[in-house]
Amino acid sequence: MHWINWVIVVVYLAVVIVDGLRRTRGTKDIEGYFLASRSLPWWAVGLSVMATQISAVTLIGTTGQGATDGMRFVQFYFGLPIAMVLLGVTIVPFLHKAKVYTAYEFLERRFDPKTRSLTSLLFLLSRGMSCGTIIAAPAVVLSAIFGWDLIWCVLLIGLPTIIYTVLGGVEAIAWADVKQMVIIVGALLAIVVVLIIRLPVPLDDALRVAGSTGRLRVFDFSFSLTETYTFWSGILGGTFLMLSYFGTDQSQVQRYLAARSVDEARSSLLMSAYWKIPLQALILLIGVLVFLFYTFSPAPLLYNPRHDAQLRERQPAEYAMLESRYTAALAARDQAAREAAASSEPAALTNFTQQNASVESVRKEALAAAAKATGESSRDVNYIIPRLVLDHLPMGFAGIFLAAVLAAAMSSIAAELNSLSTASVVDFYQRWYRPSAGSTELLNAGKLATALWGVFACVVALYAATLGSLIEVVNRFGSFFYGSILGVFMLAMMKRATAFGAFAGLLTGMGAVAAVSFGAPQISFLWHNVIGAVVVVVVGTVLSLGNRPQPSMTNA
Repeated sequence: MHWINWVIVVVYLAVVIVDGLRRTRGTKDIEGYFLASRSLPWWAVGLSVMATQISAVTLIGTTGQGATDGMRFVQFYFGLPIAMVLLGVTIVPFLHKAKVYTAYEFLERRFDPKTRSLTSLLFLLSRGMSCGTIIAAPAVVLSAIFGWDLIWCVLLIGLPTIIYTVLGGVEAIAWADVKQMVIIVGALLAIVVVLIIRLPVPLDDALRVAGSTGRLRVFDFSFSLTETYTFWSGILGGTFLMLSYFGTDQSQVQRYLAARSVDEARSSLLMSAYWKIPLQALILLIGVLVFLFYTFSPAPLLYNPRHDAQLRERQPAEYAMLESRYTAALAARDQAAREAAASSEPAALTNFTQQNASVESVRKEALAAAAKATGESSRDVNYIIPRLVLDHLPMGFAGIFLAAVLAAAMSSIAAELNSLSTASVVDFYQRWYRPSAGSTELLNAGKLATALWGVFACVVALYAATLGSLIEVVNRFGSFFYGSILGVFMLAMMKRATAFGAFAGLLTGMGAVAAVSFGAPQISFLWHNVIGAVVVVVVGTVLSLGNRPQPSMTNA
């Protein structure tokens, strides 16, 4: 990579880190460290909420998803606006007025300590694994760029971020998120412009070609429990996932608990309701444009350069045969694409889709051969956008993109680690081990917990990087836990729900999700959120019948 790109990366990261450390002066006590003394403006909280989601996973995994699968992934977010409105009138005002540090503290006031602890433990497991996936995304980029082993790339990203997070607090993280959003949106728009300019045919003609492969299809109104991205899975499963994520996940709750007031907390969530879907559509569109770019330009046989080199070295004859077939298939597809772009005849588009299928068939064989040769998963969707940026974008653009990826990763990882530390200290260390601990002791415990969770996330990252599309991996991890956690908070809003019903319902809900996940793996993970929440509410309600009701939520 050219030295100018490195200058861009170093300068941006230096600005973010120096400014973040400058803001640590308000982190001398536990409230300043975990909640920024509840002083953040709504727009900063809103950008921080969005930035926590738009991590390096999004820049890498979602663009790769768009290149291979098209726009239909955006249906995943159709439930977001519904969830934000519901949260604004339910959980947000209750949690903010309760002056709690974690969402799970509230469950003890409503139910009992064991329900609080179990729910917090489930959060720690799910978010700890998701944090590892967020580290894996930039590690994949560095591995693709320099050919370094993945473990060194994970440590390069993880260790500095752990140090930065231990020293800083949620205020430093939130303001870093604001800068992150600026550079991410700028980098995305720059890539869009470059890709459009590089197309050898008019944009509308190119999009018609992409549409023939189904990549511009946004809506799928079929109802299927086995299909992940449909309108109904987004509206139903997506709403339950977003309700749980934004309403019960400490990494998000901690953001609006740091807002100045309930109204500002609501406004911060509505920012995501308005802007998340258009921004996600832009990211997926970049993936479609990447597909078009490689349709009219030679595309790598394998986007993962390390697997490409290993397959070439270990199976030279097989690699040569695949490469020859792939080159011929690419040439035929390029010609068919140009003919389809110049003609509105259905036959031309049909011919292109057939030639594209031939290219994908050879690629599938190459991926299988690479998996056999390396003994690793060969799904390379996470390498598509890094290869494009490094091989084809003008000087300076690679530096901007890499700065965006690293900054997004550091900011998101820092946010996750801070929320994990908060739940660990408040829900376990202070609640069960040191109830009388002072602010200084809790602050030191929080920093130690941050470091330990950082090490755990680095270990998970090594595994997560081999699981395919990282954006899907994050949501699979979350969906295993989120529905059941949401069910407990739904019970908390029911006056007659009891502590026994809530705890038994939570256990039953997790059992039901586990049974579906391992016993019926064909059911899409988005429906796990619905299953978990419904089972918890139904079981908890039934078991609460005839028992003495707990205090109402409004009196908690």
